[in-house]
Amino acid sequence: MEFAEVARGLLLVAPADFVRERTARQRAARKDDRALATRIGGLRKPAPAAWVVDLLAHEGALDEAVDLGPAIRQAQADADPAAIRQLRQQRAAVVTALAQAGADLASDAGHPATSAVLDQVRATIEAAMTDPHAGAAVRSGLLVRPLESAGFEAVDLDGALADPDAVPDAWSGTDAEPIPITSARRTRKASRASRPDSGPRAEPEPEPEEQPTPTADPTAERRAAREAESVARSESRDADAALDAAESELEAAEDHRSDLERQLAEATAAVGRAERTRDEAEAASDRARELLRAAQRHRRDVGR
Repeated sequence: MEFAEVARGLLLVAPADFVRERTARQRAARKDDRALATRIGGLRKPAPAAWVVDLLAHEGALDEAVDLGPAIRQAQADADPAAIRQLRQQRAAVVTALAQAGADLASDAGHPATSAVLDQVRATIEAAMTDPHAGAAVRSGLLVRPLESAGFEAVDLDGALADPDAVPDAWSGTDAEPIPITSARRTRKASRASRPDSGPRAEPEPEPEEQPTPTADPTAERRAAREAESVARSESRDADAALDAAESELEAAEDHRSDLERQLAEATAAVGRAERTRDEAEAASDRARELLRAAQRHRRDVGR
């Protein structure tokens, strides 16, 4: 059995039952494929929003949303306001319907989604429409964390999939790449530079010299924000992994305790049986000695 197949099944398990089910699958796989068992043991529990998206992917409900992506991107590239407006309305309706469908699936599974989780579900679906690679990721049913689009930038898929190798289109899709924000800036600058000259300009009057005031660099601020987000996401993943490991250790310890308790109960029962056997043997020994003494007395009486 392939790891991706096992992962897809596990990612559909309600979050409260995930660790227990993962441990059971790992133990079952260990008998025949220790490498697969190791990978199963390392599978991260999905974030609640990712779990809901995986439920939708399992139902095949995300196809319409992802298929809207190319049309939206083409309308934006063509700068067609009417088409953009119509597609945005359609996108909003699809996202709302899918969020409700995801809420229903989560409730049916016994793990209702909060409004914050459903907001992340909506953001993930919208990211799937923005970036073709993100679209492949959400349709895979292997999502472990929610996604978010950031303007013209490609959606960050680092650590988003349980098995990235199983979804090559999430990394090398054939659709057009989103326009990088730096390219968009260059285009706007070129447009300003190409405006016709309206004639000679009057020389401006010299102004009093002022001390330069520091100005914020938007590029540096965005870079710092992305780096901070990357650090926070890494810490979050590490914390999730530590939590999963602790839950696995706790479950293993509880299993061990159950084994010890069962062994103790069996040993206690064996001691009880041995004590009863000893008591019965002691009583039989007492009766035998009494019979021996009676026989000895009878023999002495007969010999007189």
